[in-house]
Amino acid sequence: MGICWSVQIKSVSTGYISKTGEKNGGSNLSSKVSSGPQTQTPRSEGEILQSSNIRSFTYNELKNATRNFRPDSVLGEGGFGSVFKGWVDEHSLAASKPGVGIVIAVKRLNQEGFQGHKEWLAEINYLGQLRHPNLVKLLGYCLEDDHRLLAYEFMPKGSMENHLFRRGSFFQPLSWQLRMKVALGAARGLAFLHNAETVVIYRDFKTSNILLDSNFNAKLSDFGMARDGPTGDKSHVSTRVMGTYGYAAPEYLSTVHV
Repeated sequence: MGICWSVQIKSVSTGYISKTGEKNGGSNLSSKVSSGPQTQTPRSEGEILQSSNIRSFTYNELKNATRNFRPDSVLGEGGFGSVFKGWVDEHSLAASKPGVGIVIAVKRLNQEGFQGHKEWLAEINYLGQLRHPNLVKLLGYCLEDDHRLLAYEFMPKGSMENHLFRRGSFFQPLSWQLRMKVALGAARGLAFLHNAETVVIYRDFKTSNILLDSNFNAKLSDFGMARDGPTGDKSHVSTRVMGTYGYAAPEYLSTVHV
């Protein structure tokens, strides 16, 4: 699901808000807001959890914000689909003209892609409930007919992956000071998830999912593969490796228990 949300480069791999109880545009799938405790049902399953932090957009609102999803507004592409640059009013989040208001990144699900409704729902239910300086901000979502979209804050410096592995006029090698700043920010994001009231197992930690704002502050993105950690009297959970294979703790590899 990871995608770079800055310049127009293909790469594998938000506080303004209204209530999620708004009309969802006549979806033929359940978009009922759940008012029950979020710990009863895994956040990647079931319904959209209640949150005052995100807005329910209509398809036309996001279509207008991205100028009809114009090809020249594509910021990146990944397993979930394409990400488009858009403009909205800073306060109402209504679509605005390019250069007016604030920039957003709109991710649109590819109907023929590898990821689908489950990952889209997990993204909403995690980022809709969690707020931290080192997590990317989710502004809202669209659930209308077959359309599945997500709207985020725009991250001007793109992903850490591009700064490490791409060269050009936009991407320059990062100083060690900036690299340490990014590493520390990403670690703080993980520490927050691991110490949350309901522990979150991220499961897709990689450079393409570490996004950078204009000051190179790191923010973790892409929670489609995340899952809840141990709760109550459970000391561990069982899970399999998800996303890109990389380092895993030896005790996990031997037991598959987190």
